[in-house]
Amino acid sequence: MTAATSRPPRIIGHRGAAGHAPENTLAGVRAAHGFGATWVEVDVKLTWDGVPILMHDATLQRTTGCKGAVARMAAAELAGCDAGAWFSTEFEGEPIPTLADLVELLADLSMGLNLEIKPCPGREEETGRAVAEVFPALWPAALPAPVVSSFSVDALAAYAAVAPAMERALIVNNLPTDWAAIAGRLGLKAMHCDAKRLKRHQVADIQAAGLAVRCYTVNDGNMAERLFGWGVESVISDFPDRMP
Repeated sequence: MTAATSRPPRIIGHRGAAGHAPENTLAGVRAAHGFGATWVEVDVKLTWDGVPILMHDATLQRTTGCKGAVARMAAAELAGCDAGAWFSTEFEGEPIPTLADLVELLADLSMGLNLEIKPCPGREEETGRAVAEVFPALWPAALPAPVVSSFSVDALAAYAAVAPAMERALIVNNLPTDWAAIAGRLGLKAMHCDAKRLKRHQVADIQAAGLAVRCYTVNDGNMAERLFGWGVESVISDFPDRMP
């Protein structure tokens, strides 16, 4: 079965609702939902034994009570890590979710997803392929069709080779001069651009090529209004409650 089709909304919660709750946790997703967000963006990496988990950094130290590289840890070793205490005592004991944990919660909350593939260095193709092998089977048909994005061209290419049907987007800091060629080669449907570096004429160029434009990380309502005025489809925000 394929997921229900719908466009991503104007507002997407960044790493859940990273301004209000620990990033890339189920608590963060619940917070985004509580603030009215209908979609969230999260980061996915692979553990040493190939389990997709929600994590942004290549190492565990910043956002958990553990030390070490994600790529060198087995999933079972992460059970004792606290992914919430660093943010606030309110979130002490928050676990590191697996991708399967996330999808189960999204199904309960009827939320959509922008899944960012965030491979550890040197694991770009491996991560893209591994996520593609499990994610489409996990995704409920009743939910909106998700968007899979990444800064890594190699990860997106590996994902597309396994699961070509799902929408994919390239994330960029500065829009590269060969963005159109990359989009064509990877079968992209959107570009996810740094809001502070994107130019109005670039939005028009991307749209003229038939691609959607979404922007990160937008925490100022006036900036969001300006971007929407340019034709940007969605903004990804730590504070979805502050967006117009």
